[in-house]
Amino acid sequence: MNESEIDYEAVFQALPSMVALFTTDLEYADVNEAFLSGLGRARDQVVGHRLADAFPDDPGDPAVTGMRKLRDSLRWVAATGERDAMTLHRYDVESVHRPGVWVERYWSTVCVPVLSPDRRVAWLLHWEEDLTELIRQRRSQSGGDRGTVLEAELYRRARELQEVNERLRKAHAHEREVALHLQEAMLPVPDPLRGQHSAVRYRPAVGSLNVCGDWYDLVDLPCGRVAVAVGDVVGSGLVAACVMGQLRSALSAACRAADGPAKALEALDLYARSVDGAESTTAALAVIDGTSRTISYSSAGHLPAALVRADGTVDFLDQATDPPLATRPEHTSRPQTETTFTEGSVLVLYTDGLIERRGEDIDVGLARLTGSLTRHRHADPETLADALLDDLIPPAGATDDTALVILGL
Repeated sequence: MNESEIDYEAVFQALPSMVALFTTDLEYADVNEAFLSGLGRARDQVVGHRLADAFPDDPGDPAVTGMRKLRDSLRWVAATGERDAMTLHRYDVESVHRPGVWVERYWSTVCVPVLSPDRRVAWLLHWEEDLTELIRQRRSQSGGDRGTVLEAELYRRARELQEVNERLRKAHAHEREVALHLQEAMLPVPDPLRGQHSAVRYRPAVGSLNVCGDWYDLVDLPCGRVAVAVGDVVGSGLVAACVMGQLRSALSAACRAADGPAKALEALDLYARSVDGAESTTAALAVIDGTSRTISYSSAGHLPAALVRADGTVDFLDQATDPPLATRPEHTSRPQTETTFTEGSVLVLYTDGLIERRGEDIDVGLARLTGSLTRHRHADPETLADALLDDLIPPAGATDDTALVILGL
């Protein structure tokens, strides 16, 4: 059977468990029949309504906060793009037939992101299992006060697990804060370049301590020239950060001493062979000569820089690309080529987090970049950098680091 022949709406409605589909604004987009039956609601009482409006918490019992916990879970999934399993929690529901009367209910819940083709969080899928009857049976089997004690113990343990989950979230947020400080320390904003307007940006990947695998650099060279570089170390975390720091420093030194970008990358390739974890690193280096209005460039397996000309044309500098660092059995020379530019042009170097999406051809990402550069071609470098991140990074964040350098020519 072809995928196109499957009626996914019918499958959704036939699911035996209660399932709801939310927008990222926490509005019910759709619910299945089990959901409506389990909560005693008509479709028009739910679909099109926000979570807090359709199922508010009992205003008379501030200790029951099921809706607020579910709301927080959904918001976290929308922000991170990761699934979240909530522990057993009490979420009372107002009676349809007796307004103002709240029915005690217990639930087990999982919230899952639904991604669009460009890896943005497009929808939030909410699955829940009603455990109220199980709790009631335990009460009945245990009898009287003992049943109440058993329920209280079960609920207490569930609350403890929920608190542990919340602490883990906070620890995750703290790790990312530490990661950002580490990134700022290792990738400081470069000093202003002579006669050049530039902007740099760095965005870590979502979901983990995946920072500092990417780097950027801007270097003043003799005779009014400027070198600009970006690179991407394979891997993530502190190991990749250490490798990145070594390679960035080595390339910064090499471009000051070598005769052109290709020679600098050849020196970096030799150095990378002696650094554990540096193999397969990609890097791109361009040297801008304002006097001759030329850009000399070379790439070690990196995505091509984009040259936005004054008329809005976007050219990708892809004529001097070689394999990544330390991947060839033997060290060899690297290619270099040159292009010209006119006043008012802009040079953009970046890493793959800006344009690549899983399951998508790279040309689609390059086309997205081209469109954004064309739309914002009259912006200054700082404004252009922010516009590119707004246009190209998914709201939930990219799954890979993003480094971006923009240089006005």
